Amino acid sequence: MALSMCVCVCPGLLLLFMVASELRDAETKPIEFVCNKGARRAINIVAELKSALSECYGSTTLSTPVQLPCTELHVASWENRSDQEKRGDIIASLKLLVESVKVFKAQSQPGCAASLLQRLENNINNYLLILTQLQLSGPAVSPGLSCVPRSTQSLSTVLLNYNQLISGKLERFVINLEDRCNSN
Repeated sequence: MALSMCVCVCPGLLLLFMVASELRDAETKPIEFVCNKGARRAINIVAELKSALSECYGSTTLSTPVQLPCTELHVASWENRSDQEKRGDIIASLKLLVESVKVFKAQSQPGCAASLLQRLENNINNYLLILTQLQLSGPAVSPGLSCVPRSTQSLSTVLLNYNQLISGKLERFVINLEDRCNSN
């Protein structure tokens, strides 16, 4: 019995350890998050959350709406913004989503959706930590949203929008910073 439990649990623990070690490096030096595509892939758990969502029978519709992050990306206007403005836009979107998730969790019963949202909240907080600690040149800019937020009660839509933010704006922002990797 113990051996079969280890076979089922140990690969998960190994993966958790690998992700945690990648994340610890990224948290210690946020520039490592920029320079290490593997670390960026490891921290993005949206695919895991989507897979876990398929196990949440009847829990994919939330009882209260969750505000969605700003995911639209107009490449020309995005490229004309400073790194500080880009980071501020992403941080504002992440904060909007994490606060909305916290409100939902406070009003909900424990269960599959609440568990997924806790994991989502933790993941968002990891990104916020990395982004706020990332050293950028230029004047500081207060985070501001680049859209009028929408909301949804669909957990799959929340995950889809979060993934669009991470793989769209955040990834484009990080790729633009990769020229700093050679100087470290």
